[in-house]
Amino acid sequence: MQIQPPVINIFEKAVRKAGKKLIRDFGEIENLQIQSKSLGDFVTNADLKSEKILLETLQYYYPESTYILEERGKIDGNDEVIVIDPIDGTTNFIHGIPLIGIVVSKIIENEITDGVIFNPIMNDFYWASKGKGAWCNNKRLRVSKREALEECVVGTGIPHANKIYEKYLNEINQVSKNCSGLRRMGSAAIDLAYVASGKLDAFWERNLNLWDVSSGVLLVKESGGKVTEINGNTWNISSKDILASNSCVHEIVQEKLA
Repeated sequence: MQIQPPVINIFEKAVRKAGKKLIRDFGEIENLQIQSKSLGDFVTNADLKSEKILLETLQYYYPESTYILEERGKIDGNDEVIVIDPIDGTTNFIHGIPLIGIVVSKIIENEITDGVIFNPIMNDFYWASKGKGAWCNNKRLRVSKREALEECVVGTGIPHANKIYEKYLNEINQVSKNCSGLRRMGSAAIDLAYVASGKLDAFWERNLNLWDVSSGVLLVKESGGKVTEINGNTWNISSKDILASNSCVHEIVQEKLA
């Protein structure tokens, strides 16, 4: 069992505190004040309460840091950046589907150094720190070892409303007819945690934000996987699309998406 670094202990304290509030509101649609940011893109009072708890808790320990938050935007500070997504998978949350993640990560000099994803509904706490591996509930995570795409289960994000892009159906066709099945979890954070856990063999999605994927990218890398942009270019914190895998099938999936 790996001893958690102090920064992970602080992040865990914050996400578990926020998670207690989310559990009370989970699936209770009559109690949620729901606003639509755009078609199919929601924010609830639960998102806002969770973000407030996370920010207040983390600013106690890191008062000088820069914060990037999904709902509030950017709070300028020093060169240490803390990224917060109060609920990744808000639509799942509203509908009582238990695949959500509270995401907190730290970035120094454009590199993700530490990150956590907490699913309070299932009580799964994922964490990774650079050079210390990836973990869930004290268990070391490893990506799968499957080398044949036809044996793999692949995750993706199905675009909706005005987010549909031209080549999506072709991508679905090319991957689905060559693998054991596609999965759409509704949370990129959970998708990436599942790649790190060996539950999914690969995952791709376009038009994502840093707060959706920051901790998941580190989880995949620290569990032995590979992360790039879909075209194979190096993934960086400004990237909008992502391909993550067990590394064995990375080039194969990339080829199907080309």
